[in-house]
Amino acid sequence: MIDIQHAKPRHRTGWERLWRQNIIQFGAPDMPDDVIDGLWQRILDPDHPMQAWLALDDDQSVIGLAHLIIHPHTFTLRNVAYLEDFWVSPDHRSRGIGGLMMDALQEQAKQNNWLRLYWLTARDNHGAQRLYDRLAKRVDSVLYKIDVA
Repeated sequence: MIDIQHAKPRHRTGWERLWRQNIIQFGAPDMPDDVIDGLWQRILDPDHPMQAWLALDDDQSVIGLAHLIIHPHTFTLRNVAYLEDFWVSPDHRSRGIGGLMMDALQEQAKQNNWLRLYWLTARDNHGAQRLYDRLAKRVDSVLYKIDVA
């Protein structure tokens, strides 16, 4: 059975293992340890808008992660949740874990009265898009960004 939980201090090792897989996949393999440590501290800080939700297997091993950033929205007084990172261990894919995690995140959104859960994915990330197309409405938008550092 898969359990979806908010990250706790005891999950650090499993979370970091998955996070390092994710950053290698998405082009940041040289992320410094102090940045990873800082991210973990943000996740554990109940006053920070960042949250981490983890999928745990029967052995309580971390096999999936989702990082949310909760923030205000200009069209409503309700918060919204941006899903910044979503990763299932390659060894555990195609078993419905991503769908279970998304269901749990939607339930959190309802319980917390967030207006929406939203995210971006790469145009060529077809595996993730198969899941997302089953769960959500695709929005036709164009992303712009300016890196200032």
